[in-house]
Amino acid sequence: MSISPNVPSPEESYRYESTGTPRWISVLFGVVIALLVVLGVAGYSTQTRLTQDLARQQDQNKILTAQLDQANSRVADLKSQMEITLQRVGLTQSEIARAKSRAETILKEQQAADQKLTAELSKAQKENEEKIGAVATEVGGAKKDIEATKSDLEATKGKLERSLGDMNVMSGLIAHNRDDLDELRRRGDRNYYEFTLQKSKNAQRVGPVQMSLNKTDPKKAKYTLTVVADDKTIEKKDKTSGEPVQFYVKGSARMAPYEIVVFDVGKNQINGYLATPKDGGATAPAAAPAATPASTATPTKP
Repeated sequence: MSISPNVPSPEESYRYESTGTPRWISVLFGVVIALLVVLGVAGYSTQTRLTQDLARQQDQNKILTAQLDQANSRVADLKSQMEITLQRVGLTQSEIARAKSRAETILKEQQAADQKLTAELSKAQKENEEKIGAVATEVGGAKKDIEATKSDLEATKGKLERSLGDMNVMSGLIAHNRDDLDELRRRGDRNYYEFTLQKSKNAQRVGPVQMSLNKTDPKKAKYTLTVVADDKTIEKKDKTSGEPVQFYVKGSARMAPYEIVVFDVGKNQINGYLATPKDGGATAPAAAPAATPASTATPTKP
């Protein structure tokens, strides 16, 4: 069998394959290409992100530049206004120095005036304190006199009081003893007739009326008496010492009642006074001829 000259023999084929590109080089070349593709994609992504960041930074720079321009414009305006103000004021350094010197001079003059005024005020205050001390001494003495008078008035006020009488009429000031009665006489508000009335069936004249003592109860400080006035006989039964015993008579001004106040209630006698209005009162009837007064009544007018 003859072999064609264009077909290689087995030995030639082997030699041809052995002289070709190794297979691992092809694999390595593929890996390199893949890496290049990955790096290209990553680089593109990074470049895109950097481009976006750069664009944003440029926008911010534009905003800051605009704000800076506005600030520069305001500074320029303020500077211009300041220059105009300085021009209007027209103060030079020498004028400011003169004004400062004048202010210091005025301050020194004011301080001197203040010191002088303080000295005068201290002197006047000392004189006033001396005068006030003298006046205070005088006022202290007057105050003591006033307090003493006030104490006397308070003491008298404590002794002299008003009370509701047996006819439910508010009485005048009531005396509880002869000292209180003397005080009432000094006041002169009413007529006062002091009496000492003995137990008797016969009436006794006391001021403008007649009275007779019927009964006494010293333990309970109670008594019963009869009053004769305006041709009327009025019995006041079981009255208590210090109680205003009231009755009316004809002609008493403004219908003010007469009042009997007894100080002491003894076994057969009572001591007290009769108070009548100053501007009117009835005249008591004459006592019976057979009556013999057991004691005398002392009519007293202030």
